[in-house]
Amino acid sequence: MCCLFGILDYNQSLNSKQLNKMVAILSKACEARGTDATGIAYNFNDKLCIYKRPLPAHKLKYKTPDGVHYIMGHTRMTTQGNEKFNYNNHPFLGKTDNTNFALAHNGVLYNDYQLKLIEHLPETNIETDSYVAVQLIEKRRTFNTDSLKFIAEQLEGSFTISTLDEYNNLNFIKGDNPMCIYHFKDLGIYIYASTDEILLKSLQKMPIKLGKGEKVDIKCGEILTIDKYGNKSRTEFDTKNLDGYSFASYIWRTSTPISETKPKVYSSYKEEYLDMLKTEAEYCGYSPELIDSLIADGFSTDDIEEMLYCGAY
Repeated sequence: MCCLFGILDYNQSLNSKQLNKMVAILSKACEARGTDATGIAYNFNDKLCIYKRPLPAHKLKYKTPDGVHYIMGHTRMTTQGNEKFNYNNHPFLGKTDNTNFALAHNGVLYNDYQLKLIEHLPETNIETDSYVAVQLIEKRRTFNTDSLKFIAEQLEGSFTISTLDEYNNLNFIKGDNPMCIYHFKDLGIYIYASTDEILLKSLQKMPIKLGKGEKVDIKCGEILTIDKYGNKSRTEFDTKNLDGYSFASYIWRTSTPISETKPKVYSSYKEEYLDMLKTEAEYCGYSPELIDSLIADGFSTDDIEEMLYCGAY
């Protein structure tokens, strides 16, 4: 059980202080569904940034810079992949030929190992089941609704997934897990969370008057896209794999040798974490050599990650 949350201020009605305060209120309410880790994704200076930590939301400091108006977030209750290794936490960064994207998932996938073998997906140190969705999109090399429909129809288990691309288009892939979205049309703001209870509780504490909100309908088997201008479009997908842990998946997991299914485990946490940081730095436009020089200058990996994702470098 995890929680998706976010704010889309497509009319740019909020300043950074208001936005960060609203995200803090919203994410803290989402702790009801997970306190092991918290993360957000946003675009700044034409770069997709991800800031996440193995901390409950109330301990995370939100410092999104001026000019940020679209935020996608996640609070995590760990099911697979140790949250202390920050790369196991959401959102995850993905890259295709036409855009970079961030992905967050609420639910549990049961055929992730099976898909990795069948689709010949590259081995990574990320152990979280959700990451297979990122890899499937990357393999298709194009990020669009067709790719999202494809992964939705391959995944077996329970899910609702959110994605944010580098052009500030937000997608919801609505499986059998909950999602609640409200549109405050007068201000040009969408606010969402995984459950009605969490979102309504948050809305009562917001630092500004939002006015009357309209609930946005989204049903199981639907992909809802909200573009950077606030326009909505919808695509449907087949929900036949949303029946939970199937017998076929059980047979696969129990009959396949563990060495063939489980991702590689590195012996050194520091080495593993640094490798992942260099990879994500390249996505942000920085070289691995720069990371090495910062380490040599005495910066910690946490310091460097914050520089990259908060636009401080």
